[in-house]
Amino acid sequence: MTPPRRDAAAPHPDSGIRIRVRMRARPIDEPHRAASPLELLFDLTFVIAVAAVTAELAHEIAAGHGGAGVVPFLLVFFAIWWAWMNFTWFASSYDTDDVAYRLLTMVQMAGVLVLAAGVPAAADHDDFRGVTLGYFIMRTGLVTQWVRAGIEDPEGRRTAFRYAGGMAALQVGWILRQAAAETGALPPSAFVPVFLVLAALELAVPAWAERAAPTTWHPHHIAERYGLFTIILLGESVLAATRGVAGALEETEVSGPFLVIAVSGLVVLFALWWLYFLAPAGAGLRDRRHRSFPWGYGHYGIFASLAALGAGLEVAVEQTGHHAEASPTAICYAVAIPVGVFLGLLWLVHASIVARPPAHPGTVAGCVAAVLLVPLAAPQLGVAAVIAVIAVLCVLLTAVTIAFR
Repeated sequence: MTPPRRDAAAPHPDSGIRIRVRMRARPIDEPHRAASPLELLFDLTFVIAVAAVTAELAHEIAAGHGGAGVVPFLLVFFAIWWAWMNFTWFASSYDTDDVAYRLLTMVQMAGVLVLAAGVPAAADHDDFRGVTLGYFIMRTGLVTQWVRAGIEDPEGRRTAFRYAGGMAALQVGWILRQAAAETGALPPSAFVPVFLVLAALELAVPAWAERAAPTTWHPHHIAERYGLFTIILLGESVLAATRGVAGALEETEVSGPFLVIAVSGLVVLFALWWLYFLAPAGAGLRDRRHRSFPWGYGHYGIFASLAALGAGLEVAVEQTGHHAEASPTAICYAVAIPVGVFLGLLWLVHASIVARPPAHPGTVAGCVAAVLLVPLAAPQLGVAAVIAVIAVLCVLLTAVTIAFR
């Protein structure tokens, strides 16, 4: 059920900064709502965090430890994604763009940078102190924003205080988990289970808070914000592949496999971009607000797969210049698995908000199956040929989807 429109107490100061604006819920149907310059700046801090976690995963893949590197990658990426998502949905409902709002957003940006600095230690030594500290700084800024919303917006007070209380309580849980890990009270075997429990509780907070009264997030604004972050992650994949190109060129001249992998990787990224933006997410979220949770949460896998794809492409390109410990099959799967996960989850999130997803499920399933099978031929065909086939499959899926929409 769509909540009634709630008008903000004052118009959003798009034309200039205001010292103080009372924080009230912005209208659901606010016309011409778009991402603000502050939101775009906020996203740029995540470029650093994603680049750090992608580089660590690429290192593990190249060393032949891709399987072991996946778990730290997914854990750290959850913290990155969840911090970004919490801010994005809050801003869609309560962005005042006044001085206090900007300063608290800057605090969250600082937390992202601290988290990014802690990624290497977390990936290499299971030392999550830097990540935990960065997460604490981010959550401090966001909890303060929710408390402010609860004080200044009577209609949304219960919801805002639920968000603030839930986040604060779970932040205590994260700190206790880190303290227990440092003192030895938490055995290494329990680290991932405890993390999963806390992450599940984090995911439950919005559902619990929204029961009090739904927030007035703007569907087209949310769709745009997710689209922008998708583009950022595609750009991260390009950056990762560029690192691989630089590494390969340090060791050897440009070769045929080098060019094939570089061009095929770009084609894959372009095809995934094309497929992502085929569905009208803004209209779908407007008409099916009650489906926002599966749509929003499903993007964790979509975003993580794009980041992991960048790591796979980096290793694939770099191995043309020097020896990699990983086998050709493992390198190809480092590309194929993220592509398959992206395609499958993309269809699922589209299906949750639109009556007729752009791609037929059978076509998507067939493409995913082919993408996941072709790396088995890597010992015979070589890495370059397999990645070229994956690119062709992505292009065919895009072409078929466009032709039969």
